[in-house]
Amino acid sequence: MTQAKILLTGATGTVGSELVKRLAAIEVPFKALVRSANKAAFLKSIPQATVITGDLADTPGLEHALKGIEKVFLLTDSSAEAEELQLNLVNAAHRAGVSHIVKLSQFAAAADSPVRFLRYHARVENRIKELGITYTFLRPNLYMQGLIALKDYIKQDAKFYAAVGNASISLVDVRDIAAVAAAALTAPGHENKTYNITGGESLTHDALAAIFSEVLGRKISFIDVSAEEMEGALRAAGFPEWQVGGLIEDYAHYARGEAAAVYNTVKAVTGSDPVSFRQFVQDHTVLFS
Repeated sequence: MTQAKILLTGATGTVGSELVKRLAAIEVPFKALVRSANKAAFLKSIPQATVITGDLADTPGLEHALKGIEKVFLLTDSSAEAEELQLNLVNAAHRAGVSHIVKLSQFAAAADSPVRFLRYHARVENRIKELGITYTFLRPNLYMQGLIALKDYIKQDAKFYAAVGNASISLVDVRDIAAVAAAALTAPGHENKTYNITGGESLTHDALAAIFSEVLGRKISFIDVSAEEMEGALRAAGFPEWQVGGLIEDYAHYARGEAAAVYNTVKAVTGSDPVSFRQFVQDHTVLFS
């Protein structure tokens, strides 16, 4: 097999595992940096994958993993240390001579945003630019798969909750994010581009509830709650304080209508229409029923 020139971080997560499938399908070899070999069992069955166990906080280990690598897919778990870990990888990639970083960022990332997650993504993006590394910034909107976290409410109570009001959001399926990432990693023409990645329509949470109802064949309701109620529910569910604060800021951003715009990035980059929310629910019916 040709030596892998691509290194993936976050390969075992929601987006990363879909990206792995995409690269394997087109037989592109890659290395996957994972923190735990136990979590990467599925990678061992993929002939294109070389699994490296390591940590983004381990600078010498990073530099070893980056030897001979030309392109990096940068994605970390949501954590209090995410910005620090991403910057550590960016700096190590620069020293190792990596030519291109494809970074999974977030829709509306900006250094002056009131949303902490959007500020941190912008700071990492800006560092990549400062170092002169060729980049592709992927800025997806709210993941459709994020609603899987609400599956128990939908199954048991036929309701789901959020502090979002009547704002529309152009949610996107992670399979489409992975398809854009695969193109950016394997095809020319994506250098120094920032891609806003959305679904093909902008929907309110009431509209999502109506689609759930139609597909699942039973009435599903959306209940709008206050930010304070959502904050209390997140704490009760055991979310750490940094994440509670960040999610409340995220949902305030959605509620202000700042995530409603629809972009044609998925079709323009991949040639395929984005997955609709109806298709997402149909594909995951077993989880919500």
